[in-house]
Amino acid sequence: MDPLLGPQFHGPKFHGPNFYRPKFHGINFYGPCFYRPGGFGPSCFGRQRQGLCGYDTRRLHELKDAVRILLSNDDGIDAPGLNALATGLAKHAEIWVAAPDRDRSGASNSLTLDAPIRAIEVSARHFKVFGTPTDCVHLALGGLLDFKPDMVISGINNSANMGDDTLYSGTVAAAMEGRMLGLPAIAVSLVTRNHVGTHYDTAVRAVEWLLLRMLEQPLQGSPLLNVNVPDIPWDDVQGFQTTRLGHRHHSEPLVPAHDPRGRRFFWIGPAGPEADAGPGTDFDAVRRMKISVTPLTVDLTQHSALIDLKQWVQA
Repeated sequence: MDPLLGPQFHGPKFHGPNFYRPKFHGINFYGPCFYRPGGFGPSCFGRQRQGLCGYDTRRLHELKDAVRILLSNDDGIDAPGLNALATGLAKHAEIWVAAPDRDRSGASNSLTLDAPIRAIEVSARHFKVFGTPTDCVHLALGGLLDFKPDMVISGINNSANMGDDTLYSGTVAAAMEGRMLGLPAIAVSLVTRNHVGTHYDTAVRAVEWLLLRMLEQPLQGSPLLNVNVPDIPWDDVQGFQTTRLGHRHHSEPLVPAHDPRGRRFFWIGPAGPEADAGPGTDFDAVRRMKISVTPLTVDLTQHSALIDLKQWVQA
């Protein structure tokens, strides 16, 4: 058994046609802990045409009228990743979209507090929000929708959100806002070169698989799942791997410039190279052509430091 990935999983146990009951009571993370084995590759799920790793996707299709999913992102409402995800999941669930009017990458968890937030329904169940990714989810769950969806999925981002990227990512922030407001949440990113994605369909299928797992065996502990998918064909993916966040070196230096009036301004430099990217990290999993699944938590407390800090404060 792989210590990082847990015991081998051979597919769900279906109990006849009523395994998924017509009356759906929502998705939650409370239940047996999620583990995904390594060691299964294309022979198990990449080329198994009946479904994803032993799952019959028709089971998910039966829930179409019962499951409602809110989608958001940070690349903007017209981004190809969001459109691919909405189209792919529409086969399985009722999809609602609340996404920024433009690219808001790097917005992190920022909320707009100094101006009103406007939302326009540009098509059925698709809202363009003039705000940050966090604004989008906050607005949708706070009153824009007259119901509570079953989960929030953010993405598909057009570049990686691994390691320190998660601190700045609007994709992760949108999912985190959903989790903070009590819903299961997934942030999904396609690890592309130069922000140009080729295999968004691979990321869609990864989300389908995770959604099936969450319905069949809910997660314990209410994590937010940060998913990074290599930009390769589905048949080339070497499985799912549970990972921890890696770490980057400091970002590259600022890029100074001057406007036509001679005033100085700066561009933020590109992300730094990988520093902590060894086995068990999200960087390593993607490099090995695996789909990285990292559990994140909203609680930023460093619990391991509480005792020492208490003694230090009281000394």
